[in-house]
Amino acid sequence: MPRIKKLFQLKYFPSLFEIIRKTSRKLPYLRLKFSQGIPASTQFKFLKNSSFTDEVSNQTLVFHLEGALLKAYSLFPYFMLVAFEAGGLFRALILLLLYPFVWLLGHELGLKVMVFVSFVGIKKEKFRAGTAILPKFFLEDVGVVGFDMVMKYKTKVAVTSMPRIMVECFLGDYLGIHVVIGKELKEFHGYFLGLMEENMDPATMCINNIGLGCFRNSRYQKIFSRCKEIYLVTEAEKKKWPVLPRKKSLKPLIFHDGRLAFRPTPLNTLSMFVWLPFGFLLHITRIMVFISLPFKVSGPLLAFSGMINTVSHSNVESSGEGKKRGMLYVCNHRTLLDPIYLTIVLMKSVSAVTYSVSRFSEVISPIKTVRLTRDRKTDEETMKKMLSKGDLVVCPEGTTCREPYLLRFSPLFAEITDDIVPVAIKLQVSLFYGSTASGQKCLDSAFHLTNPNPTCLIMILNKLPGWQTHNAGGKSKFEVANYVQRQIATALGFECTNLTRKDKYAILAGNDGIV
Repeated sequence: MPRIKKLFQLKYFPSLFEIIRKTSRKLPYLRLKFSQGIPASTQFKFLKNSSFTDEVSNQTLVFHLEGALLKAYSLFPYFMLVAFEAGGLFRALILLLLYPFVWLLGHELGLKVMVFVSFVGIKKEKFRAGTAILPKFFLEDVGVVGFDMVMKYKTKVAVTSMPRIMVECFLGDYLGIHVVIGKELKEFHGYFLGLMEENMDPATMCINNIGLGCFRNSRYQKIFSRCKEIYLVTEAEKKKWPVLPRKKSLKPLIFHDGRLAFRPTPLNTLSMFVWLPFGFLLHITRIMVFISLPFKVSGPLLAFSGMINTVSHSNVESSGEGKKRGMLYVCNHRTLLDPIYLTIVLMKSVSAVTYSVSRFSEVISPIKTVRLTRDRKTDEETMKKMLSKGDLVVCPEGTTCREPYLLRFSPLFAEITDDIVPVAIKLQVSLFYGSTASGQKCLDSAFHLTNPNPTCLIMILNKLPGWQTHNAGGKSKFEVANYVQRQIATALGFECTNLTRKDKYAILAGNDGIV
C-alpha cells in the first residue's frame, strides 16, 4: 500500500490509509482510488495551503490539467464552446439536452458522449476552436495558486482528460508547456469521428517524477505510476484559489474568436436558448428603428430597448476649412456598428469607410458606407471625395479587437486632412460578440443587436492641434497616426501594439483577412 503523509509532517500513522478508505464515501472531496498500477514506494501528500517545497523544483512535474490547474470541475463549458462555435446552434442544443444523461453516466462515459456530440462530422482542417476560442476561457479558469505551483518546475508534463487538440495550443502558447499527454481524436478522410483513441502513451516520461492532481481526478494511474511523490488538492481548496491575472501568463491574450461572450455552463446555456427567440425579435426591432427613424427619435427608442450609450465629448466644430470639407473622425474599432453609434451621438449622418464588410451589412446600414480597396492611391481619392461631401468616420486599425489593446493605426488618414478628431470607443456585451474572424460576417450586426444590454462608451476627444498634423504641422504621417493611437489608448486605459489586421487573421483564421 502507498505510504501517506500530511505536509505538516506526521512521522507515521499506520491506520490513516484505512480511515480514508472508510470515510471517502462521506467526504466527497477526499475520495481517492488506488490501483495496483501505483508502486508501494509512491508517497501521497495532501496539499495544505497549496504549498510546494523548493527542493524538488529541478525535477519533472506531471500534473493533471483539470485537477491541478483549472478551478472548475465540469468540462461541459469547453465542449459546449466546441459544439456551438464549430458545429452550430443545433449541435449545441443537442449537447445541452443530453447534459442530464452526461451527468448521470459519470465522468468516463459522460466525457465520451460530450466528445462524440461536439466533434463528430467536424472537418479537422477547419477546426480552430483550440487555437482561437478555447484559450480565453481556459485562462479565465486557471487558479493562480495552481499556476504558481506548476511554474516552480522547469520541466512540466500536462495530462488531460480532454482531446489534445483542445488544450495543446493554450498550454504551449500561454503557459509554456509543450509536453501534453492526452488522447487523440479518430478521423476519417479529414473528418472527426467523435471518438478518442483508447490509450495514452506515457513512454516519453522519465521516472521519479513529481505528480500533482486532485482527489476527484484519481484516474490515470498508469501516468502517475512513474511518480515517486504525488501531491493532491481538494475541490474545496481549489474553490478558494483566485483566478490567474492576465498579466501573469507568458503572453497577453490579444486576439480571440467565437461568438459566445459568456462561460457556457449548463444554466447559462439554457438561459441563452430561452433568450434567443426574444433576442431575435429585439434585433429585428432595433434594425428597423436604426433604418426608418431620424436620429433624434431612434436614440431614445434604442436606449429604451436596452442599448446603453454613455457619451463624453468636447466641443468640436462640425467641419473645417471654412466648412468646405467635413471633419474626419478617427475611431478605434470594437464592432461593426461603431460608425452608427457615433452617428447617433452626433445626431447627424456621417459616412464611413469599411474593410471587408459583408454586402448584407452594407445594404441594411442606415449610413452611407464605402468599401476601401487597399490600394493606397485609390483609397486616398475615395476618402477625399467623401470628405468634400461631409463628415467621415474611419477606423485605421482595419479590424476589431475585443481586448484592451489597440492595433497599429494605418497612417493613410493623416495625409488626407488636418481636421482630425480622435474618438475612443469601449464596448461591453453579455451574450454574443458582434465580430468574427472565421465565421459568417453577415451575422455580425445580428449577434450584436441580440444582446439584451449592449453598453457602449464613446469619448469624443479634442481635435488635433495644428502643430500635431501632417500638412500644417509638418509631422510625418506615422507620427500623426501614432499620436492619435496614444491619445485614444490613454483615454480608454488600453495598451498600444504594433499588431495589424494580417496578424489577427493569421492567428485566428489562418488567412490574410480579405473577404
